[in-house]
Amino acid sequence: MDREHIGSAPPARLRVEVRDVAGSALLTPVGELDHHTAELLRAPLDTALDAGRARLVVDCSGLEFCDSTGLNVLLGARLRADAAGGGVHLVGMRPAVARVFQITGADAVFTVHETLATALPG
Repeated sequence: MDREHIGSAPPARLRVEVRDVAGSALLTPVGELDHHTAELLRAPLDTALDAGRARLVVDCSGLEFCDSTGLNVLLGARLRADAAGGGVHLVGMRPAVARVFQITGADAVFTVHETLATALPG
């Protein structure tokens, strides 16, 4: 699948790197997560879950913006991961992104870590 052409956004607005680290799928979105780019994150989240990766770590340190569509992508992944006995762990949220999670109360349903070292199993 050519991830550079998923959705309607130019690829430069959001890039998502995916790696397997310590039994977790580590996803690193960089850029803006919104209505136009949400599919660029949804696709690799779904792929990881479909492959049996129930523990997802999303390194948000490069995420500059997140709207309600992006939040819904992460909430959907959390529901699937929880149902599979795992979860979604968010790391390193910038203040503007963290504020969206605080305002909506979504920060209460995710495990939020300040650093990648604390998010990945030892």
